[in-house]
Amino acid sequence: MEGFNEVNKSYTVSEAIKEAQRCLNCKVAQCQKACPVNNKIPEWIAELGKGNFGNAIKIIRERSNLPAVCGRVCARERQCEGHCILQKKGEHIHIGKLERFVADFDFAAGLDHENMPEKTKGKVAVIGSGPAGLTTAADLARKGFSVEVFEMEDEAGGVLLYGIPEYRLPKEVVRREVSALEALGVAIHCGTTIGVDYTVDDLFGMGFDAIFIGTGAGLPIPLPTEGMDAAGVFQALHFLRKVQLYNSGHIARDEVIVGDGDRVFVIGGGNTAMDSARTALRMGSREVTVVYRRTLDKMRALRSEYEEAVEEGVKFLWESNVVKANAGEGTNLRSLIIETRGEEREYPADHLIQAVGNAPAARIVSTTEGIDVDERGYVLTREMPYGMTSRVGVFAGGDVSDRPATVVHAMSDAKKVAAGIEQYVSALKLMEAIKR
Repeated sequence: MEGFNEVNKSYTVSEAIKEAQRCLNCKVAQCQKACPVNNKIPEWIAELGKGNFGNAIKIIRERSNLPAVCGRVCARERQCEGHCILQKKGEHIHIGKLERFVADFDFAAGLDHENMPEKTKGKVAVIGSGPAGLTTAADLARKGFSVEVFEMEDEAGGVLLYGIPEYRLPKEVVRREVSALEALGVAIHCGTTIGVDYTVDDLFGMGFDAIFIGTGAGLPIPLPTEGMDAAGVFQALHFLRKVQLYNSGHIARDEVIVGDGDRVFVIGGGNTAMDSARTALRMGSREVTVVYRRTLDKMRALRSEYEEAVEEGVKFLWESNVVKANAGEGTNLRSLIIETRGEEREYPADHLIQAVGNAPAARIVSTTEGIDVDERGYVLTREMPYGMTSRVGVFAGGDVSDRPATVVHAMSDAKKVAAGIEQYVSALKLMEAIKR
């Protein structure tokens, strides 16, 4: 294991062209149909196979604003690659790796130069800079809107920066995607929390025609298990964020909590659980065990993520639940009582990481009148214009509205919301012109 260095390596130029030339360029491309953003996969792969890298990235960017990210973290085995016709022989085209190659090559060579339209269509505020926020901002900027992003963290990127480990998604890749957004004319205000520093009403008072809420679902849902208040128990996103801050030099090593020689348990069966387990190993834990209530075939995590976790030394307890967390001296975690298929056993433990789900924070809706949420706190939206909340002019998308499940799904939803915002603001401007 090489610490936090990126695990999966890119193609060389010759390897990428050779792989692209294997594509059958199907007339009915199942890979494209399975892509949530309808990426024109056969078209750009054909250009790549001819060595036309500039054409390839141009086609990709027609549908994707984050190709270097998607090429690394998309659930490809369930989407494009899983539907490739060559998958029947176990020889699918490595679409994600090719997309990553094109995006990385484009950045290194400086090939991609877009001509941006004047910002004359209106002014939109985007709250949050995760995949939904970045996608909405980029789409609207390309359509001629003046866009400003408000991010509560000190650096833009949201879950891409703070929730996905460096070994899967290098943070320099996220930063360059954010820089590409700024090159479109988008202004980004970091260290600014909407609901604290400004309210939605304040933003409207600043002259914004519409507001997009893309703050995700970062509020942990605590398990009702006895002993979960022990000092060694914490949430997955909190842990992953701490590790990123440490790797970036913003906090000291001891603030990450998980240390050398620790025995760590992770509750959950999704990719966040795999990320937490593999990150705990990289932070020096001597033993990491994932506790999952179902079997391997019911696991939400990608099979590739599971296999890499096993290869790195992560252990698994299937059909198991943590019944109780026992605190030792100073309220620190001492052990866990885990039930496996009806039998209970006590395991020595230093830390327990919960990766079992999150909900939206209430900072924005609690300081704004007229935004309805469901019983779990997710923002309710309408179909026409797509993504608008019960408050006129306020839109929401991504995890905060309980629709997406992955980065690319958040992007897909955000693209539809951006179209809804364009419809709304265009109608608003037309009515203003009529009144004049």
